[in-house]
Amino acid sequence: MNFEIFLKSISKIEHIPLPGQDSQFKMSPPYRTQLILQQQEAMKNAKKAGVMALFYPDVQQNTKLILILRKTYKGVHSAQVGFPGGKLEPNDPSLEYAALRETYEEIGVPFGAITVLRQMTELYIPPSNFTVYPFLGVTNETPKFLKQDDEVEDLIEVTFNDFINDEYVTSQRIMTSLNKEVEVPVFKLNGHTVWGATAMMLSEIKDLLKIVV
Repeated sequence: MNFEIFLKSISKIEHIPLPGQDSQFKMSPPYRTQLILQQQEAMKNAKKAGVMALFYPDVQQNTKLILILRKTYKGVHSAQVGFPGGKLEPNDPSLEYAALRETYEEIGVPFGAITVLRQMTELYIPPSNFTVYPFLGVTNETPKFLKQDDEVEDLIEVTFNDFINDEYVTSQRIMTSLNKEVEVPVFKLNGHTVWGATAMMLSEIKDLLKIVV
């Protein structure tokens, strides 16, 4: 989709009710409800993070969404696809600021280049005990990405047409943080498998954009 057409379309989303948890749960792993029940006490003190779903024009003015492939490390989100973003730090004045700061640190897009259109529905992640607050943003210029090499393995530039296409939603057996292989719903984007919390947040963004695009 041409980026100018995309911008005109999404100007309508500010006052549309969010699809919310019903949309997120379309992409929920089957064991999520059980994990949340087990985490009731831990949830009360969950850490907070802000992430950015950033849409932008490429050099041909096609609309794209940037995702990141995280480095392999000793942690529950090792080598997974996610949004740029991260933990709310003590000096961050807001979760939106945290999302913008981490986006700059991880992929090099500066604060002033991003317009945040709205906050999406927050999502609790049981394995890491984080509540993640996603923000939908745009940048009008083609970014000159600069990845943070110690945290980001690769940048994944997804065309809007692929993102919105239901044919790229399927299911796959995944080895989870529970050390069990489970059939989960996934997005297949640019040869990468996107599942779990990122897929759940993407699902809500996709359903919201489908209303206006």
